[in-house]
Amino acid sequence: MTVLEAERLRTGSSAMSTPAGPAARVAGVGWALREVSPVAESGAQSAGRPAAGPAPVVRGQVAELAGIRPATPPRVSDEVAEQIRRLIASEQLAEGARLPAERELADRFGVSRPMVSQALRMLSLMGLVEIRRGSGAYVLRRPQAMVTASVSLMLDLGPGSMDELAELRLWLETLGVGSAAARHPPDTGLQAALHRLASSTSSASAWIAADTLFHAAAVGAAGNTYLTAVYESVHTAVLSHEYEHWVRTETEPAWLDPAGAPVLLELHQTIYDAVAAGDAQAAQAAVQRHHAVMLEHLAAARGSR
Repeated sequence: MTVLEAERLRTGSSAMSTPAGPAARVAGVGWALREVSPVAESGAQSAGRPAAGPAPVVRGQVAELAGIRPATPPRVSDEVAEQIRRLIASEQLAEGARLPAERELADRFGVSRPMVSQALRMLSLMGLVEIRRGSGAYVLRRPQAMVTASVSLMLDLGPGSMDELAELRLWLETLGVGSAAARHPPDTGLQAALHRLASSTSSASAWIAADTLFHAAAVGAAGNTYLTAVYESVHTAVLSHEYEHWVRTETEPAWLDPAGAPVLLELHQTIYDAVAAGDAQAAQAAVQRHHAVMLEHLAAARGSR
């Protein structure tokens, strides 16, 4: 893979120079990606996943692997999203930095513009970028350490895997907010995340990104980096299913209609209030209520596929 670099988007002024290093990068500045690895529309071939054989294979016996199928390429938009995610991390882009326009990214990656749009919406699910209609995509935060398991792998575990992942997400967040409440007073980052969420009710893309930031902050307030890393990976896997239709088509789900925003915001306000009050039991109960609503959204998402 070629080296990923970033350079400041030129505004037409020849006097503007490229910053010397990551420390010179500031929020609100646009960045152009240079030497981005092209992504073919067909994608790069990946190793196939063997299917289980009809009977157990004893030690020393050669497995037939009769269920092997031709290797299939990864989804192009996933590869684009991963490259941009790594760039945001490696180039230390500050919060508020504007990514290049979709058309430019499409040219540099060698893919279609819809593939770039899908990739940016995937990054929005992760809480890494905020998509502002008519303005572009802006960095919300740099990626934290995440468990090295792909979303597609998590969702390919078999029948019922989504239900189990949603349950795992509940367990992790319940543990996180309980521990966060015990650390009273909580990290001020949770309050900032709630304020961002409250200001994002008029935009589906802004709400989805802010929602991920809030839940990551709630679990992160427990102070355990590994818990947060595992939680964010599982949370992203669940959201990729909940908002799969939105990622593919940009069609906003019915539950994000602005008219229903007060109800959704109240679910998050209750979580924050309980953690801020140091009430672990109330915080966990609030997460349970949020989980029940998320299950309704997942059921609706299944119905729209």
